[in-house]
Amino acid sequence: MMSRSYTNLLDLASGNFPVMGQPREKKRLPRVMTVPGVISELDDDQANSVASDVPSSIIQDRIIIVANQLPVKAKRRPDNKGWSFSWDDDSLLLQLKDGLPEEMEVLYVGSLKVDVDPSEQDDVSQLLLDRFKCVPAFLPPDILTKFYHGFCKQHLWPLFHYMLPFSANHGGRFYRSLWEAYVAANKIFSQRVIEVINPEDDYVWIHDYHLMVLPTFLRRRFNRLRMGFFLHSPFPSSEIYRTLPVREEILKALLNSDLIGFHTFDYARHFLSCCSRMLGLEYQSKRGYIGLEYYGRTIGIKIMPVGIHMAQIESVLRLADKEWRVGELKQQFEGKTVLLGVDDMDVFKGVNLKLLAMEQMLKQHPKWQGRAVLVQIANPARGRGQDLEEIQAEITASCKRINETFGQPGYEPIVFIDRPVSLSERVAYYSVAECVVVTAVRDGMNLTPYEYIVCRQGVSESESSSESSGSKKSMLVVSEFIGCSPSLSGAIRVNPWNIETTAEAMNEAISMADAEKQLRHEKHYRYVSSHDVAFWSRSFFQDMERTCKDHFRRRCWGIGLSFGFRVVALDPNFRKLSIDHIVSVYLRSKNRAILLDYDGTVMPQTSHNKTPSSEVISIINTLSSDIKNTVFVVSGRGRDSLAQWFSPCKKLGIAAEHGYFMRWSANDNWEVCGQNSEFGWKEIAEPVMKLYTEATDGSSIETKESALVWHHRDADPGFGSSQAKEMLDHLESVLANEPVTVKSGQFIVEVKPQGVSKGVVAEKIFTTLAESGRQADFVLCIGDDRSDEEMFEIISSAISSGVLSSNTSVFACTVGQKPSKAKYYLDDPAEVVNMLESLAEASDPEPFSDTRSEDSI
Repeated sequence: MMSRSYTNLLDLASGNFPVMGQPREKKRLPRVMTVPGVISELDDDQANSVASDVPSSIIQDRIIIVANQLPVKAKRRPDNKGWSFSWDDDSLLLQLKDGLPEEMEVLYVGSLKVDVDPSEQDDVSQLLLDRFKCVPAFLPPDILTKFYHGFCKQHLWPLFHYMLPFSANHGGRFYRSLWEAYVAANKIFSQRVIEVINPEDDYVWIHDYHLMVLPTFLRRRFNRLRMGFFLHSPFPSSEIYRTLPVREEILKALLNSDLIGFHTFDYARHFLSCCSRMLGLEYQSKRGYIGLEYYGRTIGIKIMPVGIHMAQIESVLRLADKEWRVGELKQQFEGKTVLLGVDDMDVFKGVNLKLLAMEQMLKQHPKWQGRAVLVQIANPARGRGQDLEEIQAEITASCKRINETFGQPGYEPIVFIDRPVSLSERVAYYSVAECVVVTAVRDGMNLTPYEYIVCRQGVSESESSSESSGSKKSMLVVSEFIGCSPSLSGAIRVNPWNIETTAEAMNEAISMADAEKQLRHEKHYRYVSSHDVAFWSRSFFQDMERTCKDHFRRRCWGIGLSFGFRVVALDPNFRKLSIDHIVSVYLRSKNRAILLDYDGTVMPQTSHNKTPSSEVISIINTLSSDIKNTVFVVSGRGRDSLAQWFSPCKKLGIAAEHGYFMRWSANDNWEVCGQNSEFGWKEIAEPVMKLYTEATDGSSIETKESALVWHHRDADPGFGSSQAKEMLDHLESVLANEPVTVKSGQFIVEVKPQGVSKGVVAEKIFTTLAESGRQADFVLCIGDDRSDEEMFEIISSAISSGVLSSNTSVFACTVGQKPSKAKYYLDDPAEVVNMLESLAEASDPEPFSDTRSEDSI
């Protein structure tokens, strides 16, 4: 259980800002429980533990869907006393239920679109929970304005759509107060989730950019919570995203999810690139699934575009076909070819670019003057600001100019509908449109083309056979910058900024032969009808189940303050090395083997001066001078530098260059442990490495006596990594017949003789000790890198082969909390030195003699 003072400290560390001016609620929603229990800790959610170790008795799975807005409509009753609520059938959150298991209970957490007086909030909350299984998050007006209209709409929304705030009037400037409101709002959402969650049984699915830091609040409370996040907007390239002042806070918050979903590979690739460049994380693809390793947890990356709700569209379609509106539209546009645009009124939808392309088409192809009509439906704007006002004025001016230039009695080339249009009326327009044009300059998904395809398929069913062959066609001109574009291979894709090519695409779409139009439509319809919203939600939920299947087998620790908080998930047998425990075992043992890596173990990786401190020299000298100890520094570094650095430690053994060179003390000669002392292969490998070094800025070659190492730590992360993979393949190919091994590591590619590894060094030390009658009864092996895992691995085989006794006390220890073959960990080199100092204090060093004793090795 965490102390309240500690959780308050977390709040103050800028991750949990106090909810500005919000009064304490009089009444909280009941937490869902099936057994009697004490829930007093919910009076102050800050006093709760970060762990979730108390199992619930609920067997049935339940999912909590969290989004900015609930899928309900609300309006005041006619008598102005209270509210009436109904489901919002157009809400994606409601539609995705079709893809979830039938027996699964669904709970919604989100805000309402209306302002509810604080005096009514308790009653409204209870009503929504009882009747709709909805939990409303009420945001105080000052937070709501700064959160939604401020940080979300004026900063995140433009930035995620590639608009940089070059000036105060262009895009949204970053203000710390808006970020604080964003965090405060996310905290309010988290409190609502916590009030109703059963952490051991529930899944949580968070939606969109409004709630990107919510995963941290929930993960900090419940380490093993099964949680997914789906981003419905674009995710920008790293060059754009890195301009965000809170870039790392948001990335780390998202990484507290178990599964992160995107519409397209482009968006996922940009996110992964940001994780690589800003956090140093690399992703892997295994059996078709993309995963990010993050402190022992594998975070799944899901790529699946959302679809439409087929049943809803088809239902509206059947009604719309019988209504007067369809007939009226056919009469209105009789003899005309209708191109249709349906867009929200915002700066990224490219509506004015579409109008300019229509103007260009009428100029270039006069045959369409008097015949082609562009109907543009503009849904009400969701945001506000000067940019929006400017684009509205520009659109109005373009419509007026085009209609004045090309208009004729009874003909207007542009029909602009600037009002909310119902789905039923939209379907009526789809039924008369020969082509839908989407010219958004950036859009997360855009389902307008999907709706159009389904409507054109359905219209034919009620028409005569003579017309049906011509009705099943749905031509599309779509921007290549929208999320649905990759899935519509039969559409004519355009760069909306290129007015001339867009105009030609519009002409091509309406001039194409009917047979070709039908083939494209059939291909599109097969995809859209099979990849609907239920398919999307089913696929996401199944991946969330798969990603979370090992949650309750792992041991979890929550570490870090503020948005640096993350959960470390480790094997149940993996634990921190206790200094008191190892010292007590050390004192009881007679023959000890101590194997120490250097860089990253006793010397921090980030240190520029790699010379060991006097403290480290003193500790290692004391340990190696104890007659019961055999101490080795096992490093990839060259023997000259290691010998010079540790010259005061006369009894210290050194294994240099991963064990190619080895000596047992300062008075011994170096042994060559490799199987081959021929280095003709260097003449083949070095030119290849030089080629890549010249082409990769920031890379370098390290020449060792037995090996060649190519470093790319200082190169561009993405380019350096791809060059390393290419070099690995190249070297493996040209050195296939040479007695060498080519390996990649942390920012390196290394070529070294076969049979040389730290594991071989460890095996030789253990074997030599056993053969001399001094079988080790205490083994301490510490390292931080992939090469050190070979030492950890050899220990178990040494025990099974009898080189080490089954009673040997083994302390295989990795540096840092991460997946490892070691059973213990210490956090950093400072802890390693502290532990070694404790062992040195418990040692019994003897003066060194130039003549080695008979029982020495």
